[in-house]
Amino acid sequence: MTITTKKSKKTNFFLPYQMRWLDDNSKVKIWEKSRRIGATYVQSYEDVKDCVKRTVPAVWFSSADESAAREYIDYCKQWATLFNIAAKDLGEQILDKEKDIKAYVIQFSNGTKIHALSSNPKGFRSKGGKVVLDEFAFHNNPEELWKAARPCITWGYPLRILSTHNGQSCLYYKFLDQVQKGKLKWSHHKTPIQLAVDEGLIDKIYGRPTTQEERQAWLDEECKNCFDDYTWFQEYCCIAIDEACAFLPYELIATCEMQDVLKSLETIRGDLYVGIDIGRRKDLTVIWCLERLENSKYTRKVKVLEKTPFHIQYEIVSEILKHPKLRRCCIDSTGIGMQLAETAQKDFGQYRVEAVMFTNRSKEEMAYNLRTNFEDKSVFIPNEHDIREDLHSIRRIATKAGNIRFDADSSEVNGHADRFWALALALIACSVPYSPVDITTRKRYETLKMTQNF
Repeated sequence: MTITTKKSKKTNFFLPYQMRWLDDNSKVKIWEKSRRIGATYVQSYEDVKDCVKRTVPAVWFSSADESAAREYIDYCKQWATLFNIAAKDLGEQILDKEKDIKAYVIQFSNGTKIHALSSNPKGFRSKGGKVVLDEFAFHNNPEELWKAARPCITWGYPLRILSTHNGQSCLYYKFLDQVQKGKLKWSHHKTPIQLAVDEGLIDKIYGRPTTQEERQAWLDEECKNCFDDYTWFQEYCCIAIDEACAFLPYELIATCEMQDVLKSLETIRGDLYVGIDIGRRKDLTVIWCLERLENSKYTRKVKVLEKTPFHIQYEIVSEILKHPKLRRCCIDSTGIGMQLAETAQKDFGQYRVEAVMFTNRSKEEMAYNLRTNFEDKSVFIPNEHDIREDLHSIRRIATKAGNIRFDADSSEVNGHADRFWALALALIACSVPYSPVDITTRKRYETLKMTQNF
């Protein structure tokens, strides 16, 4: 039997971040990782090596689904050939017929075995040996799995936990939090996709050395194909997103999305209300137009201006403010928005244009008013990715002083959720309860004159 363990040999198969994992002989290791970087691949090598050396009597591997377990077993059979040790694939074995517990099993000529279990926590009961919990954050019942698996290593055998993120409420995230605080003395490895690419992942995929431009282009394309930031950050960037902390969860946003809600402002029948969030360089200027029909508000136009000179912005805003159905417009007058808001008030009147100064208090009022409209399903928005991500990016943050502020994490969006605040301003503009105007004491001509431009 020949055992290939020299580092020079291993480097033919593994990248630097995989080598760091292999060279770490800690009793308990936890790997915070991106998807598809070869973590299971290198873990299977470590497990076969431990069996070949007989440092463990058995390996008990569990992943979130059956296909992952089969892939792991295929890797193990590959490494057995490399180590030049006889290994028999026993196929699927029944460990407990009454509890319907099965495993894929490989037995080596020295008597050691590797078991790839389903995610059933009961599969670890009464077992001993090395434990590997793959994609731990995605198991159906991680708490029960942990209670069953942890005693397996009581006699000093190794424990390995590998996973991508699945929010901040799962047991895996709590483990990482305790490790980073020093309360759990586990060895922690972290490999986001950017690090994996820097250390040669794309070179392996392409089969040749790549340039920095090629690597960045590959990352940009992968990010784009994820469709939403939520997937990109959790599955690839090792950033746990707490959906419970999102001020507008995806599920709530989806209830108010509508196909073909946008249409020309020239065709609207109801009253028009507008919200404008002002930006210039980094932030966007967003103009959000709502048509109000009784107590429902329908998004008819969302105009996004990026790095647009102010005089052009004002020309575009003016055309909308001239609309005969416009009843009220709220404009962000904070900082660079002040001049545009003042000019609009001068040209179109303070009754039609309201300048809104963004403070913690005003933003709180606008944010809760927006969420109430979503909860009541009284506002309808386009089914568009950029809008959905902007609305979802807002977090309710408690400061150390005990104050509450609403803002977007700068790592999540480009800007500060400009579409969110434009919609919030538009909803404030039409926040007066709907009731038809019924005047009986004046002639029609006099009534129209009194309410002109109001």
